[in-house]
Amino acid sequence: MPGNRDTLSVSHLLLNIMAGLWLPLLLLLPLLRESDGTWNQRQIRNKILQQREIQNYKSISRRFGVPRGVPSYLPAVEGYITQPLDHFNRRNNGTYQQRFWINEEFWQRPGGPVFLFIGGESAESEFSVLAGEHVELAEKHGALLVSLEHRYYGASINKDGLTLEAIRYLSSQQALADLASFHLYISQKYNLTQHNSWICFGGSYPGSLSAWFRLKFPHLVYAAVASSAPVRAELNFKGYNKVVAFSLSDPVIGGSEQCLDRVRESFRVVESLLQAGNATQLEKDFSSCNPLHAPDDYTEFVSNLADIFMGAVQYNNEIPSSDVRKICDTMVKASTPYQGLKIVNSEYMDFIGIKCVENSHEKALEELKKTDLKLQGVGDRQWYYQTCTEFGYYQTCEDVSCPFSPRINLQSQLDLCIQVFQIPTDSVSQAVQFTNEYYGADHPKSSRIIFVNGDVDPWHALSVLKNQSRSEIAIYINGTAHCANMSPSHSTDPPSLQQARKEIAMKIEEWLKSAKEVL
Repeated sequence: MPGNRDTLSVSHLLLNIMAGLWLPLLLLLPLLRESDGTWNQRQIRNKILQQREIQNYKSISRRFGVPRGVPSYLPAVEGYITQPLDHFNRRNNGTYQQRFWINEEFWQRPGGPVFLFIGGESAESEFSVLAGEHVELAEKHGALLVSLEHRYYGASINKDGLTLEAIRYLSSQQALADLASFHLYISQKYNLTQHNSWICFGGSYPGSLSAWFRLKFPHLVYAAVASSAPVRAELNFKGYNKVVAFSLSDPVIGGSEQCLDRVRESFRVVESLLQAGNATQLEKDFSSCNPLHAPDDYTEFVSNLADIFMGAVQYNNEIPSSDVRKICDTMVKASTPYQGLKIVNSEYMDFIGIKCVENSHEKALEELKKTDLKLQGVGDRQWYYQTCTEFGYYQTCEDVSCPFSPRINLQSQLDLCIQVFQIPTDSVSQAVQFTNEYYGADHPKSSRIIFVNGDVDPWHALSVLKNQSRSEIAIYINGTAHCANMSPSHSTDPPSLQQARKEIAMKIEEWLKSAKEVL
């Protein structure tokens, strides 16, 4: 059974590292990123997961107050619940084991609230109930902390789960039904009643799930916090790179117009070299693992370069060595824009720890087609399947404001849906339209939801940015990026983030008080 797996979790590795037990940090890396020569975007996302785990551990160690040793007790319990593969067809007897975590440390029995942390497109860990804004709020309100890993990600997947036949049970609708089933499981396990108010939390895609769980199951969850939640599905997400361009020119976070101009010019030079058939020079200058073959490898190549800047904006300040200020400083000080791009790429490779960049479109396809399971890190095949069947979200460079290459177009990304999952373009477009009809896009018409966004985060373009009603609240944070409010609070948080945390806390307190008055 999954619950009996004898594996060393990421957080326990970190505990050993931080306790000075001489376990090299390199042991952690294979759990959170692929080997040399994979997509830049995948490497960036997995690196962010690694950084967040480290920051979460530091937050926990401060609370335990034992800097020299491993805490004798971690107040988190891992478990598995048997879930139907298809909640909407009970004649299908297929099931899978879904992983969850529980932290009873702060719970004021029997009437304390329940704070649910919703997992998304990557593996979860015990940190999901041990660190973060929701944990700090749980301590304040005496809440029971629970989290649920998303189906088909991490350890919550059957051995055949990634085949074309089995992956069809992966959807946001099924995920919401999983949450409802989990609500029942926890309620029965702890003899909960209507006096135990539930509040759910999530960021990015799980932020959307948080809002949608409140929207579709208002009788189960009393309120929701949806951070950086792209609740409006969009096929051609041109707005993503509009925000990236704006952020690269924003002096508040270290950008400038000169930086943006130099980024734009550097990609023009790259494009001119590609058009002239001088790919050999680019292969050498940007350490390509293999020769570039037109046209697909060219698109892969410029996309990998653009990913460095897109990642720096989306996760700004999470990785000090690869944020907007650092990248713009490099671009502006370089002798030429093209030289700056070479340096940025080289520094990115050093940071990730790779010797070359894999720009082969054929190998990228092979990676997406693989059905072997990876129990750690981001689920790339699964997430791309969800974009093809529900969301789109394809970040293109078809708008004049985009500073990168026009080769990053919609069709190049839709082709993957056909090549990997046999899903035609018309089906993707229809799926995106249905998602917006089903959930209400950025006008969900619900209640007691807080939508939190940072103006640096490109995903805010698909979220709720203005109050929809007295209880559908939008909090817009100046100078912060993706899911910034979800991290543990720190004295170095900018004033805008500190104020946002206060507003969120006040609203949670208000709603929990109103829940008691209603009952």
